[in-house]
Amino acid sequence: MAQIEDWQLERESGWPDRLVFGVDEAGRGPWAGPVTAAAICLPEDFDLPVDDSKKLTAKKRDALFEQLILWPHGIGEASVREIDEVNILQATYLAMARAVEGLAAQIGAPHHVLVDGNRLGKWSFSASAIVGGDGRSRSIAAASILAKVTRDRQMQALDEAFPGYGWASNKGYGAKAHSLGLEKLGVTPHHRRSYAPIAKILAAQTPN
Repeated sequence: MAQIEDWQLERESGWPDRLVFGVDEAGRGPWAGPVTAAAICLPEDFDLPVDDSKKLTAKKRDALFEQLILWPHGIGEASVREIDEVNILQATYLAMARAVEGLAAQIGAPHHVLVDGNRLGKWSFSASAIVGGDGRSRSIAAASILAKVTRDRQMQALDEAFPGYGWASNKGYGAKAHSLGLEKLGVTPHHRRSYAPIAKILAAQTPN
């Protein structure tokens, strides 16, 4: 079973003597639903076999999620409205900042934050962007699992309220079932209207 074994990035940031948070997001690409982020600060005796959430089966992610939530963590999201207002990149930064702030309120401000990706938002704390971080840092990998499972479960709940788009399985991504649902049922309040496929449908409905 794949897992990240070492703590190199965390130790380079001062962990375990300092608070080092791992942060990741889920849901930048979908046509519907919020973008969700998670932050976590792992203890030195942490021994769960975490890895990039995309490499794990849904069953394994769910099992790890139930154990990860036993540690202090923060979850943040940016709504569909915020995504449409400020764009998905800035909305992702909002979600990440909210996740960090939620965790900081529990255990104190981080000394450093490890963020998956190649860019940072306007952080008010020391941080590093780590390309491929969810496959290199145990903290980021744990955050990736928290973010993905949280968002996946939210999309499954939305599927019950708005059936016909296949959200329980496609999680809001542009799968065939989602496209067919849009053709038959139209756009919901949970669709990202600034995204090209949704904007195209709305434009076609607007009288000339």
